[in-house]
Amino acid sequence: MYDPIIVGAGPCGLSVAIETKKRGMNPLVIEKGCLVNSIYHFPTHMQFFSTPELLEIGGIPFVTAGEKPYRAEALKYYRAVAKKYELNVHTYEKVVRAEKGKEGFVVFTEGRGGREGRYETPHLVIATGYYDNPNRMNIPGEDLPKVHHYFREAHPYSDMDVLVVGGKNSAVEAALELHRAGARVTMAYRRDAFTKSVKAWVKPVIESAINKGWIRMLWKTEVKEICPDHVVLEQEGRVFTLPNDVVFAMTGYRPDVSMLRRLGVSIDPETGAPVHDPETMETSVSGLYIAGVIAAGHDANSIFIENGRFHGERIARHLEASRAKVAGRG
Repeated sequence: MYDPIIVGAGPCGLSVAIETKKRGMNPLVIEKGCLVNSIYHFPTHMQFFSTPELLEIGGIPFVTAGEKPYRAEALKYYRAVAKKYELNVHTYEKVVRAEKGKEGFVVFTEGRGGREGRYETPHLVIATGYYDNPNRMNIPGEDLPKVHHYFREAHPYSDMDVLVVGGKNSAVEAALELHRAGARVTMAYRRDAFTKSVKAWVKPVIESAINKGWIRMLWKTEVKEICPDHVVLEQEGRVFTLPNDVVFAMTGYRPDVSMLRRLGVSIDPETGAPVHDPETMETSVSGLYIAGVIAAGHDANSIFIENGRFHGERIARHLEASRAKVAGRG
C-alpha cells in the first residue's frame, strides 16, 4: 500500500515524497501533467525572484550559473532531485476524485488513453498548487481564442496590438518581452502605481519603457469587454476602445479547494484557506494533509516554494510520530 499518496508533483509535493521516503514510508506522487508542471508552464525565459538555495528540497544543492535561476535550470534541478531519491511519480495521470473510507482514502484517476486507476492509502496529501486556476475577469469576450491567462514567449505576437492586463511581475515581464519582440504593447492596471512586489531589477526597466513611450501604460483602468478586433476599456469613468489583436490577462491565480470540500474539509469563509494545523499541515479531516500554496486560501502570495517546501518535513514528522504511536499500542 502506498503511504502517503500525494496529489501534485510540484516542489512542495516532491518535498513531501522525499521526507516521507527518508522515514521509511512508501509515497506515491500523482500528477496530471509533467513533473513540476507549473514551472514548466512559466514563461520560457523567466528568471526566479529567489536565489537557488531558497528553492532547494531534499538537501540537494541547487547550483546555477547566475545569482538567480532561470526556468530551464529549475526544471533540470527538480528532475535531478526526483531521480536522486528514486521517487515514484505517476505523471499525466489525473486524480478525478477521492473518497474517505474506514481505513483511509480511495483515490480514483484517469491516465493516458483514458486508463482508469484506483489506489488506497491511509494518508492523503493535496499539493495541487494554484497555477491551473486563473482569476477570471468575468467580462464579455473573455473566452475568445485571442485571450490568454498564461504567457510563454513573445515571438508569435510581433507587429500586433497587444493588451496586457495587470501590473504585477507576470504582467510586467510579459509586457517587456512583447515589446522587445516588436509588439505594440498597452498595459491596463486598475491601480495607480506598481506594487512593491515587482522585482527590484525589473521595475526600473518597465518604468523607463513607459516613460519613453515604448509601452503605453493605462493606470486606474479596467477592461469592460473584449471584441475580435478591439477592446473596451474604462478609465476613471471614461469608456473608450483600442485596436487589439491579443489580450494577456495576467490577473493572478487561485487554489482549487473543491476536492478538499468534497472530502469534508472546512474552508475558512474569510481567508478561503482550508482549516488545518500549521504545525502538522493536517486538515480538519483526520489523515488528510495539505502542502504548498493551497494552504494560503485567497492570499496566494503568502506561500511560495521558499516556505511551502518545509511543509513536507512537517507532514513527514507527524506521520512518523503517528506510526510510532500505533506501533507502541500494538
